[in-house]
Amino acid sequence: MSAKLLDGKLLAQNLQAGLKAEVDALRAKTGLAPRFVNIVIGQDAGSGSYGRSQKRVAEAVGIDYRFAQLPHTVTQEELLDQIHFLNNDPAVHGIMIHKPVPSGIDFQLAANLVSPGKDLEGLNDVNLGKLLTGRTRIIPCTPASVMAHLDSTGLDLSGKDAVVVGRSEIVGKPVELLLLERNATVTVCHSGTSKAGRLAEHVKRAEILVVAVGRPGFIRGEWVREGAVVVDVGINEVDGKLVGDVEFAPAAERASFITPVPGGVGPVTAVMLMKNGIEAFRQQTGVGI
Repeated sequence: MSAKLLDGKLLAQNLQAGLKAEVDALRAKTGLAPRFVNIVIGQDAGSGSYGRSQKRVAEAVGIDYRFAQLPHTVTQEELLDQIHFLNNDPAVHGIMIHKPVPSGIDFQLAANLVSPGKDLEGLNDVNLGKLLTGRTRIIPCTPASVMAHLDSTGLDLSGKDAVVVGRSEIVGKPVELLLLERNATVTVCHSGTSKAGRLAEHVKRAEILVVAVGRPGFIRGEWVREGAVVVDVGINEVDGKLVGDVEFAPAAERASFITPVPGGVGPVTAVMLMKNGIEAFRQQTGVGI
């Protein structure tokens, strides 16, 4: 079997078209365009590839996307003051904090100060808690990208054996919850699984395999089950090239669908940020809720 590539760039384009139509309709009803602010600390706001990609997507769908540039010497208190200001500005509908932040800045403390209704990345503890109970439409962007790729296959996830490798708060755990919402049977593997020598056996039975550990080629291609759907969230630089957490070539010979690295999960992540912001805009304006 040779896997079909899950083309993130193409999927992102298709999703953008839908979001543009949505923003156009919202502007017609409210006379407003959604406005998002990315707080960037100690670096050129336009220099980061993720920030640039967000701005391009925002402009393509009609969103007013801005950077709030803070110096690298900013204190935690000054950052929190900036967040308070943006929380209280009715013209701002979405807020995020660019990562990484300088040492001395507590990112999660700042993320938790962002109003849950303006939380573009879905990383506020309130929104993460609502994700646990299935009561939020503001979903962490990378997990939302994973689910968009799975949806693009047209497969029914109900009852499927899904294995998530990695248990981070921003990818692994939210993906687990989202898969459970789709009635998949979910196993989460982590460092303890590897130490026990049981990682391969879990991966080998996965019909849906999601990997997010940040280690190049960590999942051997020969472990991948015939016909599995593989979503590789990892992005690692090896000898000047970007590679994923899964051995791509041998995995692609066994899988039915697989995301490339780069060009898979990444392009869709920025689109999911915009989707969160549009949902926040709807909630703040009362349009379509």
